[in-house]
Amino acid sequence: MHHYIFVSLFSISLPAKKQAGLFSPFFETFERMRYIFFLTWLALWTISCQEKNKALTDYEKEIRTFQDTLNAEYANPETSPLTQEDQATFKGLDFYPINRKYSVVAKFEKVKDTAAFRMKTSTQRAPLYAKYGKASFSMEGKKIQLFLYQSIKYRSMEKYKNDLALPFKDLTSGKTSYGGGRYIDLKIPAGDSIVIDFNKAYNPYCAYNHKYSCVIPPPENFIPLEIKAGVMKYQKH
Repeated sequence: MHHYIFVSLFSISLPAKKQAGLFSPFFETFERMRYIFFLTWLALWTISCQEKNKALTDYEKEIRTFQDTLNAEYANPETSPLTQEDQATFKGLDFYPINRKYSVVAKFEKVKDTAAFRMKTSTQRAPLYAKYGKASFSMEGKKIQLFLYQSIKYRSMEKYKNDLALPFKDLTSGKTSYGGGRYIDLKIPAGDSIVIDFNKAYNPYCAYNHKYSCVIPPPENFIPLEIKAGVMKYQKH
């Protein structure tokens, strides 16, 4: 910008031919510098796009692995919650399209009141849980707050002591996702933030077989948005 002002002011008092002869090298150098700058910027922009695409591809692979693992579990008679009738025709679960906007970094706060309480389920069973932490984030212009729970039964076991449960419902519940809500498995974070990836949300076993007793998401974990990510309502194929 300063170059353009200087040249404009200085060239007024000089004849046209002299201007051309005097400033031709300057303009050639200046234009060459502009071209080099543009090529540099283009190269950096291209690299940036490639890195973003690579990261997105890696992320998609991560979610695909989650989906494949879930499908393998449901296809295996030893681990499947499906009825024998449904296992015979099972071809895979339905998932919403992978969307990275549903993977959020939430602010994590440990809850002070960690008294045990009875969590409601789809049966008379009432397992003991405790609130462990609170996750806060924004999505689609709304401030969301969800509570993370810890099973009293399992937190004393070495294998599960760092596990947290996130049961939730949203505006898709009972429509395109299971009416009884969905779950996300989490680990106790080391710091004051936690990644919540709704692309990894899955249905409770009750969505497939009534013989199970499943935790019902507390009203405080209702999300007033359509969370179109993760496992959809079960459709027999």
